[in-house]
Amino acid sequence: MFSNRYIFIYSSIMVTVVAIALTLVAVSLKPTQEANVRIEKMQNILKAINITATPKEAQTLYKKYIVKSYTLKADMTEAPSIDAFSIDLAAETKKANPADRLYPLYIAVLDNGDTSYIFPMRGKGLWGPIWGYVALKNDFNTIYGVMFDHKGETPGLGAEINTDKFQQQFFGKTIFDENGNYTAVKTIKGGAGSSNPHGVDAISGGTITSNGLSAMLEDGFKAYLPFLQKKIKQVKTENIDGGTQI
Repeated sequence: MFSNRYIFIYSSIMVTVVAIALTLVAVSLKPTQEANVRIEKMQNILKAINITATPKEAQTLYKKYIVKSYTLKADMTEAPSIDAFSIDLAAETKKANPADRLYPLYIAVLDNGDTSYIFPMRGKGLWGPIWGYVALKNDFNTIYGVMFDHKGETPGLGAEINTDKFQQQFFGKTIFDENGNYTAVKTIKGGAGSSNPHGVDAISGGTITSNGLSAMLEDGFKAYLPFLQKKIKQVKTENIDGGTQI
């Protein structure tokens, strides 16, 4: 019969051995996990410009289409020393002072030679965070493509935000009206109608997720608003002067 002392020592040794083993496994897997996160992020950014990439293709296609990336401060001035790809938008949105937040921006050159500007977004759904990337055409107003995803929205309801059918509604919608007023793009319960340039159909039965996505888009683009308005003015000036658009 084993003594209590023996059992205690044996249990302590086993706990220590298991803890060390788990730590070693976690450390050894960390580079692979980080690589997978990077690849998935590349896939998501590419999806916003309607490029579907497998994990094996992601890095090659990312280098092909994403020609530049910038990190912008809250006042929309550039922070050249900070890599845009490394920014964790979830961490940025948690900063108590909005003036301390950083905002990534990705620039893509499409197959037809046009330029597209990709803006990361993050918000709240029914059960957890939702996020996405929205690509604007080079008028800084018209949506070229989107990619939305979620952590735990209800399958068949709020989870529909990551389906092509839902996301394709955003193609061609505009975030400014004809007078230059900021409108963003909203999900509309009961249907937006094809003639609405700033609205898409909300998800039936997914009202909270739909509202969360609308808020994400409104707040997301609002953060970039000074940048967008400045670029729109530049485009108009260059079109009048006959210059080359950026």
